[in-house]
Amino acid sequence: MPEDTRARQRTGAGLGILLALALAAVLLRAFPDDDRRKADDCAPHTVGASSADDRLTTEFARYGDDATRADDWTGGDGTHSVRLPDGRLLWLFSDTYLGQVHGPPNPVGESYAWRDGTAPLVRNSAVVMRDGRLESTLPAPLFPDPGPHQWRWPVAARVEPRSPGSSERVLRVLLWVRTAGAAPWVFGVPTATEVATLSLPGLRVESVVEVLDQRLVQDPSRRVLFGTTLVERGGWTYVFGGDDGQAASRPTSHAYVARVPAGGLGDPAAWEYWDGSAWAARARPGAVLGDGRRTGVGSAFSVVRRGGTYLLFTMAAGTRGLTTVTSYWACSPTGPWHGPAKGFTPALPPGQVAAYNPQAHPELSDGGRLVLSYDVNWLEPTGAAAQLNRNVSLYRPRFVTLRPAPKV
Repeated sequence: MPEDTRARQRTGAGLGILLALALAAVLLRAFPDDDRRKADDCAPHTVGASSADDRLTTEFARYGDDATRADDWTGGDGTHSVRLPDGRLLWLFSDTYLGQVHGPPNPVGESYAWRDGTAPLVRNSAVVMRDGRLESTLPAPLFPDPGPHQWRWPVAARVEPRSPGSSERVLRVLLWVRTAGAAPWVFGVPTATEVATLSLPGLRVESVVEVLDQRLVQDPSRRVLFGTTLVERGGWTYVFGGDDGQAASRPTSHAYVARVPAGGLGDPAAWEYWDGSAWAARARPGAVLGDGRRTGVGSAFSVVRRGGTYLLFTMAAGTRGLTTVTSYWACSPTGPWHGPAKGFTPALPPGQVAAYNPQAHPELSDGGRLVLSYDVNWLEPTGAAAQLNRNVSLYRPRFVTLRPAPKV
């Protein structure tokens, strides 16, 4: 073989190796760590069976109806939970009723426990559970309003190192900031995502930092708030969020995902957002699920990991979303997400009510079981307060037990 041919071959081989290495570097940056998995790590999943978890539902009814104190939790929504290092379980709620509950009958003669119309309503609360029994409500609101006509709704939380590599552990709580607005924003205009740091074991709020300001996004329905659910894997915390498409009368909203190294939730500079093709800091998030019609998520949803498979639970699209929980599965937080599955309809009390905010509670799940909560509220916002006061049992979380399994 002529010498110049050999030289060209060596040069071509060298360029090929360099291009392969460069491509590998790009792929390592673009895709999540768990995308580099064995093929058998991930499998399609479905919900095989569901049943009411009366024990948990009844415990919240017992605590909410307890008349021994007049300043604790009697009902709320936005249900989230986190296991603390000492074994306690902290339950986080958004809009919360406090005050005294009176036994039946109510003032109109119905056989419901009730509260007075002057009962305090606060924007967030936290309730401590020990050994399966609710014990106390932390002074509420736990997270003060950030400004006039604004409030904070707590969402997902996790215990993590104070900073990457630190031996000290703190509780980090994701917060949604919303601002009062006119219709269709009767539940507030999405404004920002924040992270609160709480001490352990005292649960004292040490700081609140803003990680994503959405005020410059002109269309409120396109603003993304993160924290509806968290999933941990491979040294990363994957933080899921959504826009408010349903408030703008679209059948579904879109889901998004960010990631943060362990110990970095409270550091805005540590956050990376999936922009549709790669992870990037300060990027405009790109949707990982949702076409705005048949596929997508509700105002809040939950993601859990079962081995190499990610499962997402949300209310169904359109009017079915008032009563039906559906699911999707994926092999990566960034998708592609497959579904929606057939779904199931959890029990609802009689009346003009709807279910929303299905949230998984892995810390209460074992043996293949998955505990899922869902919130209940009156459908008509203008008359909701009166209805919730005349029957305090309406505005409390309900629980079901699911058995997700590989699809056969």
